[in-house]
Amino acid sequence: MAVRETVNAAKERFGKADLKKVFDGASKVVVAKGKKVLTFDMKKDAPSASELAAVVLGPTGNLRAPAIRTGKTWLVGFHADAYGEHFA
Repeated sequence: MAVRETVNAAKERFGKADLKKVFDGASKVVVAKGKKVLTFDMKKDAPSASELAAVVLGPTGNLRAPAIRTGKTWLVGFHADAYGEHFA
């Protein structure tokens, strides 16, 4: 897999106001939060803006890291099993 773009999260922040732009065009968002993995189908049953913000934003109010877009799928946060499923 080739990396086309890398954004330094220390220099460029994405907050609640940016979420619509960031996730525009996504078909699936997979969020790792602790030991739980939440999967949102953005085409059939998209969460509300506040629901999405509650799980993808960290305590600082910025997009949690790592956040990886692969095709039309976003992986937010780290969960080894979810990464293994997606990248296997």
